[in-house]
Amino acid sequence: MSLSNGIKAIFFDLDGTLRHSVPSGGDVFTDYVVTLGLQVNEEDRLRALRWEHLYWANSADLREDLIAHSGETEKFWNEYSRRRLTALGASPQQSIELAPRASAHMSEVYKPESIVPEDARNALHRLQEAGFVMAVISNRDKPFQETLEKHNLSGFFTFSLAGGEVDAYKPEPGIFEHALKRVNLTAGEAIYVGDNYFADVVGSRRAGLRPVLYDPLGIFPNADCATIRSFDQLISIIEVI
Repeated sequence: MSLSNGIKAIFFDLDGTLRHSVPSGGDVFTDYVVTLGLQVNEEDRLRALRWEHLYWANSADLREDLIAHSGETEKFWNEYSRRRLTALGASPQQSIELAPRASAHMSEVYKPESIVPEDARNALHRLQEAGFVMAVISNRDKPFQETLEKHNLSGFFTFSLAGGEVDAYKPEPGIFEHALKRVNLTAGEAIYVGDNYFADVVGSRRAGLRPVLYDPLGIFPNADCATIRSFDQLISIIEVI
């Protein structure tokens, strides 16, 4: 199918967009450090969530931590916890003191359920029936076809692509360029839907695709792109983007 705006393909991010961890790691982390005495308000929570998105968007801090703590998982997560505490508003000393406890807590108790929201599944059905080419593009290191099959999603997509397969990670444009080649389409014929402004919007825009930000919590209220709070809004956005 091709709309009057030329859109033929809809590409999706996986984690945080189609697939969700419930409860979220950010909520569990923040709720725990509050019990340790850190005072946190709603803006602190949103700021920490924005920081998380930036960090995991193949940021310089992430690359630095991976190099510094290669093979040392505990040290990596301690440093991540320190950074996240700072993003929540903790002082440098508080961040250093609380990070090991927060990291250990997450390792011991965080066992989330992996789900696909019903509104996302409904939107995929509608898009498939409409004849759009669909694919999943993720910053995962390894192929994730088993994850799609586990959640009964694989039948919707022409292919899936992990950054590690092509050694290109969002927000680099290369991963999107690989995807476009697989379906023999131009960037102007594709939309990318993702929840991370720094990886998904910036990256897909660099490659020439039209981005749609999925932001159910309002983490990015000033985003300069089409934004949806629910997948129920996706069809109408695609028609006018």
